[in-house]
Amino acid sequence: MCVFLLSCCSWTSGFSRLSGSGARPSSPPWPPGSPRWASGADQVYSWMLVTSQALGTVWRIAKGSVMLAASFLVPALCYFRRMHYDLGHWLKWWIGYLQRKFKRNLSVEAEVDLLSFCVREWKGETPRAKMMRKACEELFWRHHIKCVRQVKRDNYAALRSVLFQIFSQGLSFPSWMKEKDIVKLPEKLLFSQGCNWIQQYSFGPEKYTGSNVFGKLRKCVDLLKTQWTEFNGIKDYHKRGSMCNILFSDPLLEYKLYEALKFIMLYQVTEVYEQMKTNKVIPNLFQLLFSRETSSDPLSFMINHLNSVGDTCGLEQIDMFILGHSLEIKIKVFRLFKFNSRDFEVCYPDLAPREWPEISLLTENDRHYHIPVF
Repeated sequence: MCVFLLSCCSWTSGFSRLSGSGARPSSPPWPPGSPRWASGADQVYSWMLVTSQALGTVWRIAKGSVMLAASFLVPALCYFRRMHYDLGHWLKWWIGYLQRKFKRNLSVEAEVDLLSFCVREWKGETPRAKMMRKACEELFWRHHIKCVRQVKRDNYAALRSVLFQIFSQGLSFPSWMKEKDIVKLPEKLLFSQGCNWIQQYSFGPEKYTGSNVFGKLRKCVDLLKTQWTEFNGIKDYHKRGSMCNILFSDPLLEYKLYEALKFIMLYQVTEVYEQMKTNKVIPNLFQLLFSRETSSDPLSFMINHLNSVGDTCGLEQIDMFILGHSLEIKIKVFRLFKFNSRDFEVCYPDLAPREWPEISLLTENDRHYHIPVF
């Protein structure tokens, strides 16, 4: 016990010496009546104040940055929007140009629904528009025509419509063409029958060719013979259709084929005229043809009628009879503008032999023809 008391006294004396030497106490004495946790509250308040000031500074910086970015963003968006519009307009123009440049210029378009075609072509409530729509409905429900192929509207429309169907259906040559070389027919008219007036033959818009007419006609007829033979030899319907799309997108080839058909008609008129001079019985349609003052003989028929085909006019009804007779086909025509009359459905020629193949056309005015698809 004495030893313990002596040790405590020694430790107290040492501590007093340290305090007296200027050493700072570990903590100041607490003020009277002050709670011991007051210092911790001050620290919390100081921390919240600093945090609030920091957040305020950050918000002011962020707000300024957002406003600055917005001031640049709005003009940028307007610029890009304008650029997008201009780019879209430019691309649209170029796409249209390339389509017009490289698109195949088909003179016989693809199949379209007949009733849709009718509504698009004959709008409104005029008496003619109503009649045309009723005529198309008649063809759709009664004659079972579901689609139509539009044909280029020019003065070759009738010849184009007929020839397209001959090729697409793979029809064979007329019997008289199988017996003769039609390529030699131009020279035959000149040298065998003395028809030197053939030099006045006009190739559509080309009015006069003079001595070159025989060479041009021979090339046209040779092309017709070659193409007809090729299409007749193709047995696949879809392949014939593809070949027709290629052929009827070449205006130069088409032009020659139609002129060949015109010459075939002229040759037939000349042949029948020679038969008439020998008092042979000729078909009634040719009697009607030669009874007109403007076509009393082959020369007047060529000058007054045939030379204008493809240039200023198309085929007339009497010409359609001659075309059907020359090609040995029955051409059935639905004349929409004659709806509800006996002339709504006509055939060229009307008394064709049963063995002749039949093709169908659709017309709105006897000038422009389209191809119905059953």
